[in-house]
Amino acid sequence: MAHLSITTNAAEQIQRVLEERGHGLGLRVSVKPSGCSGYSYVLDFADEAANDDAVFKEHGVTVFVTPEALPMLDGSEVDYVSEGLNRFFRFNNPNVKDQCGCGESFTV
Repeated sequence: MAHLSITTNAAEQIQRVLEERGHGLGLRVSVKPSGCSGYSYVLDFADEAANDDAVFKEHGVTVFVTPEALPMLDGSEVDYVSEGLNRFFRFNNPNVKDQCGCGESFTV
């Protein structure tokens, strides 16, 4: 069975943006072919659950992962970090074999 963990920082940010937005079930994560290394993460709001989504709940929030992305994300941790003036979701993904220098795309 696939596993995805959500840090408390990520959960707090997901909850914050859903509250600001006023609706939504959680965060949807998918991947798309992109960049110089192969794939990039795609984050969106989940307003409804698709029948084939993998659903992960932790710290009071829900993350939906599309079936295409699940093998690439299995075992990953979703975090929310601040580095200087930048704030973003970071995927600590053990399946990544290589990534581009800017961190925008990855290879599994």
